[in-house]
Amino acid sequence: MTTIKMKKKLDELFKNEEWQTSFIRDKDLYRIEGAESKQGVSINIPNVISKYEERGDAALDELKFHVTESLQMMHEEHHLSGQEQQIYPVIRSTSFPKETKSEVPLLYSEHTAETNIYYALDLGSTYQLIDQQMLQEQGWTFDRLKEIASFNVRSLSVEPKRDTVAGNDFYFIATQDGYDASRILNEAFLEEMKANAVGELAVAVPHQDVFIVADIQNDTGYDVLAQMTMKFFAEGRVPITSLSFIYEDKHLEPVFILAKNKPKN
Repeated sequence: MTTIKMKKKLDELFKNEEWQTSFIRDKDLYRIEGAESKQGVSINIPNVISKYEERGDAALDELKFHVTESLQMMHEEHHLSGQEQQIYPVIRSTSFPKETKSEVPLLYSEHTAETNIYYALDLGSTYQLIDQQMLQEQGWTFDRLKEIASFNVRSLSVEPKRDTVAGNDFYFIATQDGYDASRILNEAFLEEMKANAVGELAVAVPHQDVFIVADIQNDTGYDVLAQMTMKFFAEGRVPITSLSFIYEDKHLEPVFILAKNKPKN
């Protein structure tokens, strides 16, 4: 499908009196924004074409849902007070933006050499990353925000599915609640997994919606984990990092694994 044909589909998809659309030809971007606020979302048309050719109209339906949710969130005021139970940490790559499009600093903590921790207010079907302005309006300290988010992530259910490959045990958490990768911050869970591990404990957060814990019991396990992580990273809607980490003494150390062997079934 050509860019022009997809633009026509998007024109129809996002036809709404409250929105304005535009096409940035030299960048292959399609933009939808509020007619009055001028705040909006930019879409990479080649990416949409790829998904459409693979999944058809279902891909466009999903796109419209996420864009609509994003636009609605931009035009609502949200408060932290009274919403303490809806505040969670989210893992992002270190290359993730450090400020909003309005140039307001986002709140984040350093996590590993590959990842940072941002903070989100859960809004049901989506969430809003918490910025400096929101914190100041509530009169909160950053330490209070971090403490609340840390407590809440520990309250999330952790029910991994186990798979054994080439003598190594892999555990997958993929609840699709938006906070699967955040469970890497549940230290009590990691300590429990470490206590029960036969070999070396490794973890990975290739994208937002999966958390992998691996009990590596032989050299092949590293290759399997590397290939799993790369595959998930390439397929994720919100990719984080293709690297995995060794968990030792309550510390995460990135592992640079070159997967030369195919997994042995």
